[in-house]
Amino acid sequence: MRPAVPRVLASRMAMTASSRAPQASGSSDSERSPFVRLNELLAPHQPGKPLITLAVGEPQHPVPDFVGPVLAKHTADFGRYPMNQGTEPFRKAASAWLSSRFKLPRPLDPASELLVLNGSREGLFLAAITAARYVSPRPGKPAILMPNPFYPVYGAGARAAACEPVYLPTTVENGFLPDLDAIDEATLARTVAFYLASPANPQGSVAKPDYFERLKQLADRYGFVILSDECYSEIYTREAPGSALECAGPDFTRVVAFQSLSKRSNLPGLRVGFAAGDKKFIGMFLELRNIAAPQVPVPLQHVATVAYGDEAHVEENRRLYRIKFDLADQIIGNRYGYRRPDGGFCVWLNTSELGDDVSITLRLFKEAGVRVVPGSYLARLQPDGFNPGAGYIRLALVQDGETTAQALHRLVETLG
Repeated sequence: MRPAVPRVLASRMAMTASSRAPQASGSSDSERSPFVRLNELLAPHQPGKPLITLAVGEPQHPVPDFVGPVLAKHTADFGRYPMNQGTEPFRKAASAWLSSRFKLPRPLDPASELLVLNGSREGLFLAAITAARYVSPRPGKPAILMPNPFYPVYGAGARAAACEPVYLPTTVENGFLPDLDAIDEATLARTVAFYLASPANPQGSVAKPDYFERLKQLADRYGFVILSDECYSEIYTREAPGSALECAGPDFTRVVAFQSLSKRSNLPGLRVGFAAGDKKFIGMFLELRNIAAPQVPVPLQHVATVAYGDEAHVEENRRLYRIKFDLADQIIGNRYGYRRPDGGFCVWLNTSELGDDVSITLRLFKEAGVRVVPGSYLARLQPDGFNPGAGYIRLALVQDGETTAQALHRLVETLG
């Protein structure tokens, strides 16, 4: 049965050309940054009230107190080139954190199963190229699978790896996770890698152990790599999300998890994360990163080492997000299909009954001074013309509680 959103949108000829752009065109609007497109959409207009931006997922909570002193202590280390593998203290700290946070089959070897990244984004991009080298030859055009909507770097990585991006719609009907049973065998046979975000961006859905296990069975059967984007794993208000590594088997074969301090530690500007898992993949990944990747400054790795050894600031971070989701529960209520997400800090609202998502975004900016992202900008058209993000708007609850409450009240007053 077709989801309700497409039926509603099909009757609206006012849908913008940008959200109807064909997915196959590399130069189409649909392939561009959603935030650049948003800037262009709003540029001719002025906010109707003092601007509150809930568009970019840039955490605004205070930077942890230890950051300044650690940087000051290690300033001299800016005077040397970092190794791409990462410092030994960082790799040990990240590996120890993984073992304490998740129920892993065994501790990862920090020397061979973990690499520092210049933020998880560059790692997720280059991982697609590594995956194309890692797998055996594919029958037909190599493919990289990803949820739809999705983090744009997944599509960019697929194209850089000369693979076909295959978009798997994530809708309310399938719990906002790719339907593994809907993927045909011919597609699986030519799959190089499968990007999965859990908690998902933008919907906040979380994959349970049985989902990871089923995906791992497919990876083993067809020989592709699971690229598990887990950068939101530490932002939750109830049950802690799991990791694909927990279901990866004793050697973590064909599974690589990506982590970042941007969300966990409220350090988006630090640009430190890591990849961990399959030893063979990590070795090939390091070879590529040695010649193609940005290095991570050693002082920043010292900060990251301390961050992965401290949970107090992470717990405080979660407390602040919990307050804001409590506000969302109260202010939004049951409007717009709202549900408290299982993880992450985004709210995914179905406003299709009120108009298309681009028009709603423009209205909120012009009337309420609230900046959000149209869901159609975060997704791509499926072969049948269905955009799974259309009819939705995404809010990132990154501002302080008072500002968030004000923005949510304005949204409800404007949309009704």
